[in-house]
Parts: sequence; structure tokens; C-alpha cells
Amino acid sequence: MRDIMGMMGKVKEMQAKMEKMQSEIADIRVEGKAGGGLVTVTVNGKGLMLGLKIDPSLFKEDDVEILEDLIVAANKDAQEKAEAISAEKTRELTAGLPIPPGFKLPF
Repeated sequence: MRDIMGMMGKVKEMQAKMEKMQSEIADIRVEGKAGGGLVTVTVNGKGLMLGLKIDPSLFKEDDVEILEDLIVAANKDAQEKAEAISAEKTRELTAGLPIPPGFKLPF
């Protein structure tokens, strides 16, 4: 019975750490760039776009498709960076736990 109580305590401790980590991840701000910095997208740790900066030199009617592609590329770059940071924080938290490769936390 004591083992179960100890295990329950560890589960609660892990849950508190996960909640703290999720909050920290949500507060992360990451910039993704495309076109040599002509387009910059800022996302939070969960991948939500928070900001967009476009160099004024891209505002030409015939460059609309290029601008659209650069926005998508910058957003993808920022999201990949945010995901890498989130994965690293999760690895730090779950160090030593037998979690299968590719298993994503938090759920």
C-alpha cells in the first residue's frame, strides 16, 4: 500500500511539473525568417502566430506570390524552432522515464 501512495505522490509531482512546463512553453517567443530576413514571423511556444514583419521593398503588385510564399516559409521556420524548444523541455522533464521514441508530450 505504501508503494501505491509513493507512486501517487510521484504522479502528482510529475503533473505539477508538466503544467509548469506547458506554461513556460506557451510564454516562449520564437522568430522565423525567410527571404534573408525580408519576412519575419513571431510565434509562441505552441506555434500560434503573434506577429508578422514585412520589409517594405516587398510591397509590389507583381511580387504578391513571392510575399505569400515568404510568409508561409517564415511561419514554418518559427514553428519548427518552437517545436524543437518544446521537445527539448519535454526531454529534460521526462529524463529517465521509459517513454517510447516519437511519443509526444504533453498530450
